[in-house]
Amino acid sequence: MAKVALLIGISEYHEPTLAPLPKAVEDVEAMRRVLENPEMGGFDDVTVLKNPKRQELEREIYNLYANRQKDDLVLLYFSGHGVTVENGDFYFSTCETQKNQNKLLPFTAVAATSVHRWMNESKSKRRVVILDCCFSGAFAKGLTAKDSGTIDLQQQLGGEGTAILTASTSTQYAFASDELDLSIYTQYLVEGIEKGAADKDGDGLIAVDELHDYAKTKVQEASPLMTPEFYPFKDGYRIFLAKSPKDDPKLKYRKEVERRINQGKFTIPARRLLKSLRLQLQLDADVADAIEAEVKKPYLEYQRKLEEYEATLVETVESEPTLSERTLNDLRDYQQHLGLRDEDVAPIEQKIIGQVKPPVSAEELSDVAYSSDLTPSPFPTKEGEQDSKPLSASGRGLERGSAIYEPTPPNQFEFEIVKVDAQGQIINRSPGRAEFFTEDLGNGVVLEMVSIPGGKFLMGSPESEEGRYDSESPQHNVTVPPFFMGKFPVTQRQWQAVAALDKVNIDLNPDPSRFKGANRPVERVSWDDAVEFCVRLLKKTGKIYRLPSEAEWEYACRAGTTTPFYFGETITTDLANYRGNSTYGSAPNGEYREQTTEVGKFPANSFGLFDMCGNLWEWCQDEWHENYNNAPTDGSAWLSEGSSNIRCLRGGSWLVNPDYCRSASRLFNNRAGRDFIDINFGFRVVCGVGRTF
Repeated sequence: MAKVALLIGISEYHEPTLAPLPKAVEDVEAMRRVLENPEMGGFDDVTVLKNPKRQELEREIYNLYANRQKDDLVLLYFSGHGVTVENGDFYFSTCETQKNQNKLLPFTAVAATSVHRWMNESKSKRRVVILDCCFSGAFAKGLTAKDSGTIDLQQQLGGEGTAILTASTSTQYAFASDELDLSIYTQYLVEGIEKGAADKDGDGLIAVDELHDYAKTKVQEASPLMTPEFYPFKDGYRIFLAKSPKDDPKLKYRKEVERRINQGKFTIPARRLLKSLRLQLQLDADVADAIEAEVKKPYLEYQRKLEEYEATLVETVESEPTLSERTLNDLRDYQQHLGLRDEDVAPIEQKIIGQVKPPVSAEELSDVAYSSDLTPSPFPTKEGEQDSKPLSASGRGLERGSAIYEPTPPNQFEFEIVKVDAQGQIINRSPGRAEFFTEDLGNGVVLEMVSIPGGKFLMGSPESEEGRYDSESPQHNVTVPPFFMGKFPVTQRQWQAVAALDKVNIDLNPDPSRFKGANRPVERVSWDDAVEFCVRLLKKTGKIYRLPSEAEWEYACRAGTTTPFYFGETITTDLANYRGNSTYGSAPNGEYREQTTEVGKFPANSFGLFDMCGNLWEWCQDEWHENYNNAPTDGSAWLSEGSSNIRCLRGGSWLVNPDYCRSASRLFNNRAGRDFIDINFGFRVVCGVGRTF
């Protein structure tokens, strides 16, 4: 039985498109330090390769897995540039790696498929791969578990199988930080072993899943956009990689600090508890302070990035009050460089952009009720009585009045339902049929409303879903009454027809869209614009039209599915319009159209709704909440007593990566803003049936 490791660091690149990574060689030295230490990793043989040529790298990886015994533990670690090609395959770069017209020359890098083969041919039953590089999640593509046969488990080594730990998903970059000594993911892998902090269950042993969970938590505190992933095969997640100081007082104090800290701070009771514990453990004050400073480090790094982004945005707006498309793209790239999510920078953007052009106040727009002469025609209530209660022009008023609408018997239409496998290949085509009614908007323009049956579904995403955010938790059951929903997002033709109707509360630009086309979805519309559209439609038709709640939207999007997309486990640009040069899961790269497409171009879901994934973000009624704790379970919109300026959007768009197009994905933005990033914001409407609004 032996523990063997190969540590590879590639910091120097001849290829101009691959930037130098000076920390890569520091990463391997730090990993060597903790793995060779008999009180930590206790590895018998650790080989370090710094900037090897391609042939040398390939040879050493092959030798790592060859001539091993079944009870050996074999670790492969790589820090450098990971590269993917059009079909999503992963390659290890070397200093000799080259590209031609930005496409990898595969003979200048080492293919993951070769490494998979050598792993599967090895006799070793315990294999760990740690990749601190961009697109590292793609390494797991195509790797299958091999039959491990029988083997006596050793307490020092734990479970058997394969464990792959990656700094990012298959579509993400792994970010660096000037404030850390090592690459971000490796920094916390090393810290988890060296300090014993990754030993979550306190058994004195650090399993690979514990190590990854610790590093992932720290990474996302410092760089939220990064999503480290863990891919276990068989019982690989229980492979023991290192020991921890089981009864070390410093470790006990550190774990309590980790438990008590909140956004880099401690409450007064927490501070006093920590002081009491420090005295009980007989730790010097400077030792305790050093532990706290180390725990706070990722929080402080996150705050530093926010401050840097804010300073950059302020300077940008001062020099260019009306941001051009190019500047917006540069700003998004800079945001990604910092590892910040949209929800991290949204409050900053709201504040800074608001200083340039203050949005219309909530009091002016959302609390304006109908005057008596604009009261809608009476509707039949459940008891058949007349109710002419005025409706507010705000989303709250449109969400719940006392009127219901029972449409005339609908027609039916047929469509095709498509399902794909994990690689994005279509594996099933089936006919679908749905009921609908049409609303005449005048001049030959109609709005098609599809019948959505009531039902119960699990809202949110599981923790295992690629690309998810904590705002999609916790998953919870929601019961949704039946309703009607727009077959398509509101088109420019439909928008112009309604914009020509009499004003209710605010003016509407009859042609706001950047990407022109009568059958393209209308974009560059604010939440308040969408609500005004609904109110004008209500006044014209005598039926209550409104924006969907988040629960209604996700229920309608999923259409009975539980997979990330209603097509299946992944998505391709044959099925939706998104940033196609990025991929999800094992799907291939596709087309990046860089604009909206006509509605109905892609297959519908099982309810007969089109373009629920991609094309453009769609406004919902709900105010933004950071998670689903205490969310409604009856399908209604989640609104507070006040009137929040921050509202929710769903569905992804032509501009974003495919993980934002998942059924559970959420976004938020200022309800009234039109000057920043809403070139991909639109909406679709719903009309109630069989329920009170």
